[in-house]
Amino acid sequence: MQNRDPIVEEIRELRRQRAAQFNYDVDAILRDTISRQATSGRTYVRLSPQKVDSAPPGETPKRT
Repeated sequence: MQNRDPIVEEIRELRRQRAAQFNYDVDAILRDTISRQATSGRTYVRLSPQKVDSAPPGETPKRT
């Protein structure tokens, strides 16, 4: 039997509560999150996507 991490369990419970608050509607949760970010006064960083070169099977692709 594995040990349960109380911090992980708390986060999972908060996630369940938030999902239930929005009737498990992912779009509604996302809209609320974006709204909260817009009114928080914090600065959020958006990183541009990185291009990944293809690699032969078995090798790790390189990011440029």
